[in-house]
Amino acid sequence: MGERYDWAELLAYDRDHVWHPYAPLPASPPPLPVVSASGVRLRLADGRELVDAMASWWTAIWGYRHPVLDAAVREQLDSMAHVMFGGLTHAPAIELAQRLAALSPARLDHVFLADSGSVAVEVALKACVQYQRNSGRPERTRFLALAGGYHGDTMGAMSICDPVGGMHHLFGNALPRQIFAGRPPAGAGVDPAWEGQAWELARRHSHEIAGVVAEPVVQGAGGMWFYDPAYVRALRAIADEHGFLLLLDEIATGFGRTGPLFATEAAGVTPDIMCVGKAMTGGYLTQSAMLCRAEVAQVVSGGEAGCLMHGPTYMANPLACGVALACLGLFASGRWQLDVRRIEAGLREVLAPALAIPAVKDVRVLGAIGVIQLDHPVDVAAATGAAVSGGVWIRPFRDLIYTMPPYVTTDDDIGTIGAAMVAAAWAG
Repeated sequence: MGERYDWAELLAYDRDHVWHPYAPLPASPPPLPVVSASGVRLRLADGRELVDAMASWWTAIWGYRHPVLDAAVREQLDSMAHVMFGGLTHAPAIELAQRLAALSPARLDHVFLADSGSVAVEVALKACVQYQRNSGRPERTRFLALAGGYHGDTMGAMSICDPVGGMHHLFGNALPRQIFAGRPPAGAGVDPAWEGQAWELARRHSHEIAGVVAEPVVQGAGGMWFYDPAYVRALRAIADEHGFLLLLDEIATGFGRTGPLFATEAAGVTPDIMCVGKAMTGGYLTQSAMLCRAEVAQVVSGGEAGCLMHGPTYMANPLACGVALACLGLFASGRWQLDVRRIEAGLREVLAPALAIPAVKDVRVLGAIGVIQLDHPVDVAAATGAAVSGGVWIRPFRDLIYTMPPYVTTDDDIGTIGAAMVAAAWAG
């Protein structure tokens, strides 16, 4: 399939003209050319195959070329690939909203379909501000967020990411100034010092906070940090006490990645607003959603604007909605729960040898997430090269070598991933 391309010519143009995520121009290390993908494997232009330990940035939970998802895209193409959602509607969007509401924590039955995770967060932030404004509290425009968090690359989303150690600190002077509680410490239960600080920040800024924002249980791109679900319950209590909305970002954690379908289930609380994305379409097309309680939707729609002030061009794209419905349908059998537990047990076993490496600071596993944390920034080129030599694709960042593989990854492939990650830790 890749043979019809002149890869030397294409890669030369890529090197000189094409931006890649969080990479210089030209990209370093240079990207690997992929010609096809099937199951959990990526096939490169030179014929090598790599086990994808990233699930294409956590989206391809059922692997590549899944027959059910392929069929859903083809079927939807027979009717329409896209139609504007302004003033029009269609069955795939309505059915997807119904399915999301049914799967979500109780009472989140009003759905805004967006076109990326960052946009879903932007919509949620706007909803919080409009809710407070329409409730007679127009001064409430800021957010209480967590240090170590990551919520996307657009301007509003960047403002609630970690302001010091996060990827967006360079833009600090250009962003709205938010309020940050500390990163929830590891360990069981809620640290009293953290809780005291969070309550004090909420009290001191109660007149200006519209909502509380967090990634429940796992902070993803901010450091692959795991914390006790009790902290989510503490945030719920803080929001209830002061009239803030609780906004939980499940874009990375949703759809089974941490064990339950949504990470917030481990805390036993219901947010006022929840954002989902990434795995929602199984990695086929970009799609996300903001879900909220009926009362939030009613208040937002009842003010001077008369609507939620957002409307992406590709909102509720029929192709994306069709494949998302098929993707969510694959959860019905419940087999995914067994697979996530199986992967969790496998990762604990295959990553344990990394603890013998002097430069390894921590090894942690939760659900289908495995992390090796070093005591220094990863040499990305060396670590990636070692993993590729072991037949595995990973994407290290900061001080982390991690995996979030597809749920269909076999035990043998988990072993391959573990060996490659340990080799990457030695190299990086």
